[in-house]
Amino acid sequence: MSTQARIGLSALLLLGVLTGWGAGDARPAFAVVEKAAGFVGFYSGDGRRVGEVKAGNFPHEGVLSRDGRWLYVTDNGVLWMTDEGEGDNTVTVIDVRAMKKAGTIDLGRFRRPHGIALDASSGRLLVTTERPHGLLVIDPIARKVLRDYDVKGKSPHMVTLGSQGEWAYASNTDSDAVAAIHLKTGQVKLIPTAAGPQGGVLAPGGDRLYVVNTRADRITIIDTQRQEAVGAIQTGQAPGRIAMTPDGKTLVYNLQGDQGVGFADVASGKQVATIALGGRPLSLTMARDGQRAFSSVQDQDKVFVISVPERRILQVFNTPKGAGPDPVIPLGER
Repeated sequence: MSTQARIGLSALLLLGVLTGWGAGDARPAFAVVEKAAGFVGFYSGDGRRVGEVKAGNFPHEGVLSRDGRWLYVTDNGVLWMTDEGEGDNTVTVIDVRAMKKAGTIDLGRFRRPHGIALDASSGRLLVTTERPHGLLVIDPIARKVLRDYDVKGKSPHMVTLGSQGEWAYASNTDSDAVAAIHLKTGQVKLIPTAAGPQGGVLAPGGDRLYVVNTRADRITIIDTQRQEAVGAIQTGQAPGRIAMTPDGKTLVYNLQGDQGVGFADVASGKQVATIALGGRPLSLTMARDGQRAFSSVQDQDKVFVISVPERRILQVFNTPKGAGPDPVIPLGER
C-alpha cells in the first residue's frame, strides 16, 4: 500500500472517530492475510478497506480465537514453500476489535510456521513448521510453545484437528502422506495419500477427513476411526484448500491449475461444478453458515466472494497493489 493511500486510510479512520464511525464501530466483515506485503487487511462487507496491521514477513495462514477477539497469523518468512531460507519464527497476535497488533509469539528454534488451527476446547493453537518439519502446540495466552511433535515426514503444510481434540492431522506435502498425531501420547501414524496433500476439512460428524492432493488432482477421503484412506474424489487441476458446507453434503475447493473453484458432491463422490475466476487462486475459506466461500488470486490482488448455493461470483474486491492476498477470514461469526 502506498504512503499516500495509508495517509488517506488514516484520515478516513480519524474522520470516522469524529463522526461516530470508528475502528470499534466499523465492524469489519473480513480479515485478509496479505502474504506478499506482510499485512493483514480488514475489509467491510462491501469490500472497503477499513484497517490494516503489519504482521511478520510473508504471513501465510490465520485463525481466530474462540470468541473472535484475537487473530493469530503464521509469519512464515518466505513467499513460497519451495523457496530456500530459514524464514521467520513468530506468530503475530492481532486484536480484531481494535485492528491493532497485540504482540508476537516467539517459536524459538522452530521456523517457517505455516498451517494453524485452534483447539476450541482448550484455546490452544496447533502450528506446523517447515524448519524443522514438525507440529507445535502453543499457549496463546502465555505466548509460548508447550510441546512439539515429529511429523515423520517432509513439509507439513496444513493441520486439521480431530472432532474430539485427541488427534491432529498434518499434511506432509512432500512425503505424500497425512500424519495422524495423538496429542497426548505423541504417537504418529502415517496415512498414505495421493501426491501433494495440502488443505483438509473434517466432516460434521468427525468420521471423515477430506484432504486435497495438489499434484494428483483429487481429494483423499480418510476414515478417522480406522486412520486410513478409504476413497478419493477426482477434481480439476491442482486443488490446494478445501471447505465443506455445514450439512456435510458439498465440498468446495480452489483449483490453481484451472484458475477457478470446484464443487464436489459428497454422496456421489464426484465433482459437479466449477467457477472460473480468471486467475490462479491460492486459498479457499467459507463462512460458518456455508452460504459464501472466499478465494483470493494472489498475483492479481483480488478477492472473490462466491455464493455456494448458487455457484456464482457475488463480488470481487481489490486489495492494495502488491498485497498478494491469501486466506480470507470471515469475522463476527463466533
